[in-house]
Amino acid sequence: MDRPYYTFLIFPGAHGKLRRIQLPSYFVQLIVGFAIAGMMTLGALANSYARMLFKVCDYNTLRIEREALKTHCHNLESVVTMTHEELMSLQSLATEVALAYRFTDGGRQGLPADVLMVANLGHASRGADFGASLDAFNMMKVRPLLASFSSAASYPLREKVYEDSVTPSIWPVRGAITAGFGQRMDPFSGEGNFHNGVDIAAPVGTLVRAAADGILFHAGPDASYGNEALIDHGYGLTTKYGHLRNLTVAVGQEVCRGQIIGTVGMTGRTTGPHLHYEVLVGGIPVNPANYLHN
Repeated sequence: MDRPYYTFLIFPGAHGKLRRIQLPSYFVQLIVGFAIAGMMTLGALANSYARMLFKVCDYNTLRIEREALKTHCHNLESVVTMTHEELMSLQSLATEVALAYRFTDGGRQGLPADVLMVANLGHASRGADFGASLDAFNMMKVRPLLASFSSAASYPLREKVYEDSVTPSIWPVRGAITAGFGQRMDPFSGEGNFHNGVDIAAPVGTLVRAAADGILFHAGPDASYGNEALIDHGYGLTTKYGHLRNLTVAVGQEVCRGQIIGTVGMTGRTTGPHLHYEVLVGGIPVNPANYLHN
């Protein structure tokens, strides 16, 4: 008995020769089976690919959210650090004002003995002449008041620190002070903010000198202060010089008081050529006027 088969007729055209193809039924069924299996395989692959695309999209979304949270966390850390520095600086100013105006002894609890000696000298000079009072006030200016800092214990108060060449007591440049230490109006945002140092106006290219002996431990660009230099003077004393046009010293180099470390510029976030100058004690900005001589 003949096996069943399928006949396929092919018409190539009006003038072509009619062709006839006969295929066994099992062969046709095999082709149909392969076709169905192929379609099912393609469908499964398409479904898997679509699910993978969805997972990739979810992963990218989570990664973007993670980066946003990371940036937000970094900004919050910067705000907390800045607020802490402002608080410590304001406490330093409050202590200086209390001593300068000889407030009651209750405000002196916890101050170191050498600072209390300065305050007592002020009390003792009430009946003295103007010159003695002025000497007592100047003595208070040049002695940093570290009692309001929680980290003050790790930075010993030594008489030598405030008398020899490691004290940042000279002007890094000469010029008009356009912004002082403390609260001020931000020139860019128009909002109040805390200024960690003093801005000294000077023409571009003016030589900038080290305020005291020390070791340069940072020299390079900063987001806000442009090209900046940081000098470690020991005993927790550090000075910062910002908005420099260029630097003439290298990291790790020892510098002497009055040595040229760079020139005034307009790098970073600035409205004009000037030097941003800071004095830090234990990493906390303090008023540079306490150290600068006329």
